[in-house]
Amino acid sequence: MRLVIARCSVDYAGRLSAHLPLATRLLMIKSDGSLLVHSDGGSYKPLNWMSPPCTIRSVEPDDDQRAAGVVELWKVTQAKTADILAVSIHEVLHDSSHEMGVDPGLTKDGVEADLQKLLAEQIDLLGEGHTLVRREYMTAIGPVDILARDAKGAAVAVELKRRGDIDGVEQLTRYLELMNRDPHLAPVTGVFAAQEIKPQARTLAHDRGIRTLLLDYDAMRGLDDSHSRLF
Repeated sequence: MRLVIARCSVDYAGRLSAHLPLATRLLMIKSDGSLLVHSDGGSYKPLNWMSPPCTIRSVEPDDDQRAAGVVELWKVTQAKTADILAVSIHEVLHDSSHEMGVDPGLTKDGVEADLQKLLAEQIDLLGEGHTLVRREYMTAIGPVDILARDAKGAAVAVELKRRGDIDGVEQLTRYLELMNRDPHLAPVTGVFAAQEIKPQARTLAHDRGIRTLLLDYDAMRGLDDSHSRLF
């Protein structure tokens, strides 16, 4: 990866036109050929960029550009669309290259599989007297995360999400409609469980007779005793 901090202006020409006036910015050139233009703000999102496949050429500025203070001109061309990103560099403050190696990829903590395993082990979080039937209970349209029985022996289907939204409620609704056609399971009630549930999803779930359950991932892992906290 090459990192260049420079006073530069940037012009984009393609499906739309955009201009970044002269300022100090970070120019990031990745090994895949992409170029990202960052400011010292705006979190992770670049101000402008060119995605691969693209080519980056350094060309000599013309007389007018030199008169305006341009010492180097980068032209980045997108191979598929012919869009062009032109970076006019007035001053280079830093230029370094770094060999990053092969990235192993992101390992997510608290993914749905982890929540499913923990809830199966702590099935009483669904309510006193609940018992686990199985994880990944297969239906004709896909697996239900957890199938349990309540204290009265009635079937309970649980859909798990890290962040619960309306799509998750719709998914559980489809499972319940199908499972309630099975005389060996019916009647089946539903629980929509997540670390965070959006208000619209909660409203829709309750309207359809589906319970919602907020899961405290740290407490389930034994890293946070929610009962000993003041807040």
